[in-house]
Amino acid sequence: MVDRALNLECSGVRLPAVVTLPESPCRAAVALLHPSHLSSRDQFLFRHLAMVLPPLGVAVIRYDRRPVGNAEVRLPQQVADLRVALAALARETGPVPTGLWGFSRGAWVSLMTAAGDPAIAFLMLVGCSGVSPARQLQYGAEVQLRRAGYGAATLADLAELRTAWEAYQRGQVHREEAQRLVDRFVAEPWFELSFVPAQLPDPPGWEDMDFDPADLIRRIRCPVLALYGEDEWVPVEDSVDVWRDAYFSREHLTVCHLPRTEHHPTLNSGRTISSISPDYTATVQTWLTDLLAAAKVAEPPWPSSTG
Repeated sequence: MVDRALNLECSGVRLPAVVTLPESPCRAAVALLHPSHLSSRDQFLFRHLAMVLPPLGVAVIRYDRRPVGNAEVRLPQQVADLRVALAALARETGPVPTGLWGFSRGAWVSLMTAAGDPAIAFLMLVGCSGVSPARQLQYGAEVQLRRAGYGAATLADLAELRTAWEAYQRGQVHREEAQRLVDRFVAEPWFELSFVPAQLPDPPGWEDMDFDPADLIRRIRCPVLALYGEDEWVPVEDSVDVWRDAYFSREHLTVCHLPRTEHHPTLNSGRTISSISPDYTATVQTWLTDLLAAAKVAEPPWPSSTG
């Protein structure tokens, strides 16, 4: 394997990147997309793929997400940055089928990109929520409270709190009204698990809260591998239902449930390469190898995804 360091010039920022090329002829390429809480090109799931995919003849590009302080990078901006990365990757590999790997929020970036770019040859998605960010965080907060031992009464309080928070974010209630409800619950021992700020922002700033992944899934035509654990943040059954209802072809959709994992594809809640589930590694390698061998991606010459 050969690592090549690059700098991506992305609308006003320079993002460090690494392309890992196989020693054998390059058969395909993959760009890696970040979860919400990690922005580094060196995060352990990225480094793992840069280790296990090049021996299959698959090049990998990983790059730093643009810095925006404590805020989330808007999904359209991440798509724009990804297009720069895909163009850089294509210059390194030449015309090969190129896909996307996305984890959590990075899976949504993958959906947005593939829905608008028929040159994307495949998707590998980990913990991809098929429901909106608002619904996903409602689910995640409920799971955290249940795991902490709280019962139905507290879950009802949580629902009331998050309903007010979301209504404020949508501009449906005034800040003062929503803040009064927050103040009722802020001293509760479970409040931090609600993922509602103690002081509401002014103005509200969660612009992606009602983003609907199903609208994008309906437009995707490339093969998809969707991997799920016993997820503490994503409603897996609801998400799989969305995929089966909205995606165009059961034949091109592979849904894999990873035993003994949660949101991350790791064992025992680990956050290291050594904790990554062997089932996850084997599934990704086997699915991608079979996909390329069966020529289920478009016939050459491969179009480049330059945006």
